Amino acid sequence: RSFNVPNGVTRNTHFSIPFFTNYCAAWDGANLGEYIFNTIQIVVITLVGLVSFCTLAAYAFARMEFPGRDLLFGIMLATLMVPEMVQSLPNFLLVNEIGNFFGADGLGLCGDTRNCWMNNWPALTIPFMATPFAIFLLRQHFATIPDELWDAARMDGAGHLRFLITVVIPLSKAVLFVVILFAFIGAWNALAWPILVTSGDEWRPISYGLQSFIREEGNFAHLRMAGALITTLPLLILYAFTQRFFVEGINTSGLKG
Repeated sequence: RSFNVPNGVTRNTHFSIPFFTNYCAAWDGANLGEYIFNTIQIVVITLVGLVSFCTLAAYAFARMEFPGRDLLFGIMLATLMVPEMVQSLPNFLLVNEIGNFFGADGLGLCGDTRNCWMNNWPALTIPFMATPFAIFLLRQHFATIPDELWDAARMDGAGHLRFLITVVIPLSKAVLFVVILFAFIGAWNALAWPILVTSGDEWRPISYGLQSFIREEGNFAHLRMAGALITTLPLLILYAFTQRFFVEGINTSGLKG
């Protein structure tokens, strides 16, 4: 890629606002617009799946009685001690096999595509739709909801699903914001896993775009810094609007010391 400054501006030109030159060059040189669009799609799909699955799992662990509940919850917590890089290989093999199963060599649900998960959004989002930390955080808060509310809901004829949607979730908005914020940051900053499961630029995220500034002829530190600021701004804006919910969620999730 070429990392020239915008049209009409040369390296020897005295620009009235010189720092804009690096931002424009970083945006055009690394094609950050395409990568940001890819990242937004990945983040949205991941968050929708994570909120849905983690909320249901956390409610089951906190409010429902079934055989082996505590054992399963303990096993799930034990996975938090496994480093993320150690999980990459088994996750890759699992995603690859599932993609082949749904692809042309299996059920044929993807047309002529042999693997409909690799180089596509399922490989980038589905493995992160049920994280142990999010389930633990939600479960800790759901367990603090008074049982009297459940008794009152049962008297009105409500089941677990209705009680979750009409009572538990409205009382857990702060914790849900914390889960969404952590998941957003993780999906936005992901690099190793997207590179592992993709081979083209079609679904690669913004963090990969920043790596394009490291080339044989130099590392273009000024463009990397400008690109890093561009990619950090959405996180700062999100945190600015959700700071109150973040602090409240931490204080009410059972993690306060």
